[in-house]
Amino acid sequence: MKRANFPYFINGSITLGLSFGIVSLLARWVTGNTILSSPETLIKYGLLGGIGYALMGGLSLFLFGFLAKKIRRTFSGGLTIGDVLKERLSPAGYWYMISALILLSLNSMFVQAMGAGILIHTIFPIPVFPGLALFLAFCLFIGGIGGMRRIHKLAGINVTLIFAAVIIIPLYFYIQEGVRTVFVGIKLYHPYILFFKNKEAIWFLFTAILVGFGQIVIDGATWQRVFMLKKEKVQLTFALTGLIWATVPLALSSLLMIIIFGRGYENIYSLVFELVDKIQPTILILLFVLFCFSAISSALSSELQATAALFSKNVIGSVRSLTDSGHLRIVYIFSGLVCLFLLVAVSILMPRPLELLFFFGNVYAAMIPPMIYIILSKNKVPSIIPFSSLIGGAGGYILLAIAGDLNGIWVSFGLSFVLCLSVLVYKSFKNFLVG
Repeated sequence: MKRANFPYFINGSITLGLSFGIVSLLARWVTGNTILSSPETLIKYGLLGGIGYALMGGLSLFLFGFLAKKIRRTFSGGLTIGDVLKERLSPAGYWYMISALILLSLNSMFVQAMGAGILIHTIFPIPVFPGLALFLAFCLFIGGIGGMRRIHKLAGINVTLIFAAVIIIPLYFYIQEGVRTVFVGIKLYHPYILFFKNKEAIWFLFTAILVGFGQIVIDGATWQRVFMLKKEKVQLTFALTGLIWATVPLALSSLLMIIIFGRGYENIYSLVFELVDKIQPTILILLFVLFCFSAISSALSSELQATAALFSKNVIGSVRSLTDSGHLRIVYIFSGLVCLFLLVAVSILMPRPLELLFFFGNVYAAMIPPMIYIILSKNKVPSIIPFSSLIGGAGGYILLAIAGDLNGIWVSFGLSFVLCLSVLVYKSFKNFLVG
């Protein structure tokens, strides 16, 4: 396949085996949100929160493996999530879902860019705007222009840096300080972290899994990798990826405990980066900085590439015929505009990562029932199925002030689930009567 071909931009024309499939998925899902939300989760919910955040991604990837196996077997000719939606949905439902997916992808990329902005502001003595501009230009070069081939070229390096950092740095500090010293310091200054009977933390755990699964089930970059995996390796790849991914938030939680033991703190989001002040060997400082930038740039590049491919193939390509060069031109322009939007948005807005994740958690949760319905269905699905996510998400937001953030997410999921289940029961009953 020629490298100028648009399908080559989407999947790089290779089939992923077990090992590289895991590497590719890890490079996508160890993100800036993983790094920035770990401090808030640990401080707000204690060790149960840290464990819950690890389970969120780990179990979500594991559970999606069952659907991924079905997707790979049923839609073997697909390249993007939009191809499946076009095959199963009516025009109204299709355009609604595509619009929702692009908006949610922009939100996800905004979180990554925000993480890069916080990192640049905290570590380097330079203004955020030019530093972020350079970072986004790098992501544009990798994902928006280079495509899947260039992303995969760097995936192995990214994963190596990530696990070198989360293994070597905690090991270094615990050997230096001693496990008992850290434990005593945490117990004295932050005893709430060791409290395991926190009902709110348990509720957070289950809600986090719901939100995490909702993120994965609509993630265009993950769907692209599903179509690239060997059919017989799909489920095992996701299961092992989930198991390995869960170690990263746990390692970050252990790093945070090293930072705060024996003292207080002023800013939750500076905690991770205060580690730089505690690290003495320059090589470990460099490793930590490379870990942060590698994780964020890898996730953002993958999301940018997948969203640009979705926009060109399933939005523009659905209304007009394009050659490969035409598709690539659309991809480059779209990617450039997205990076410009992220640069301006992050320079103006700086919300809290965990708060942003759970603000959109209503939509992620409401997307789960219709997406499962679409994946498992054998024919075209009724328009109410995709729009059930809109009804569920709106219902959750309406009750947000009364129910609270976490309860509102379950309301969104419940409304969407009831609507999809009602359609399924009605169709089954109708077929029974006709039969």
